[in-house]
Amino acid sequence: MDSSALYKLGYGMYVVGSYKGDKLNAQIANTVFQITSEPPTVAVSINKSNLTNEYIKASKVFSASVLCQGTPLSYIGGFGFKSGRDVDKLSGVNYKIGETKAPVVLDNATAYLEAEVIQEIDVGTHTLFIGRVVAAEVLSNEICMTYDYYHQVKRGTTPKTAPSYIAKQEGGK
Repeated sequence: MDSSALYKLGYGMYVVGSYKGDKLNAQIANTVFQITSEPPTVAVSINKSNLTNEYIKASKVFSASVLCQGTPLSYIGGFGFKSGRDVDKLSGVNYKIGETKAPVVLDNATAYLEAEVIQEIDVGTHTLFIGRVVAAEVLSNEICMTYDYYHQVKRGTTPKTAPSYIAKQEGGK
């Protein structure tokens, strides 16, 4: 099986945020998708080892900021290759506390949404959080970054905790 075929699925690039008590965290995610329009419902897949997973489980809310194509790789890396257990990922970042009290990242974002979790599904290494959208706003008309663009143009890499991570196989596959 050629697992790289999974890279051809349509993905975006998002900063997903949540909170636990008075602590905030956010991370890069490529798996945020709409499930229904009425009521507006979305899902996000978050690795169980990520701090954001713990925060979403505790608060039952999440935000998702849709990143624009021009987002610098270093900005993505700040949310994707560091742990909120070690650094404050939101330090120096333009964000607001949303209607759900989750952090909503505004830098490099074309839009955002906030959701209240209505269901959690255990999918092995990840939790699929399904949320009812309670707030959303378009911030600009810039082109959204796709995961394909992130890999092909930005030359970004995929962390092991991402749902789309595929280990390199021996023999170059």
